[in-house]
Amino acid sequence: MDDPRTETGRAGEEAALAVYLSRGYRTVARNWRCRIGELDLVVARGDTLVFCEVKARRGATFGGGFDAVTHRKRAKLRAVAQAFLIATGTMPDSIRFDVASVRVAEGRRRPLRHTLDGVSTVELFEDAF
Repeated sequence: MDDPRTETGRAGEEAALAVYLSRGYRTVARNWRCRIGELDLVVARGDTLVFCEVKARRGATFGGGFDAVTHRKRAKLRAVAQAFLIATGTMPDSIRFDVASVRVAEGRRRPLRHTLDGVSTVELFEDAF
């Protein structure tokens, strides 16, 4: 069994992905890793490739997930995205960096299948940086 933070993160990624899929995006990669870091979600629609950092919380104690994406984190995400483009040979017409701030309901143990279930909320910040 995973620790609660891992479960919360996984549930948050599932919820954010459900929002993207409902908006017509397709999954390119999930939890893509290289030596310098990890990309939570990479999705695409049309000629736009989106790198999404997912921040999930079970409560408001530590603020919203968006607040956790600091200048340092943004710089690292840009570097990891560049490594992804090089490693995969992907050359999209445009790229975008989004942040998904997810509030997962207390006691939720399994990944969410859809975010409109009244249990969790996803606030998607498109073109966040």
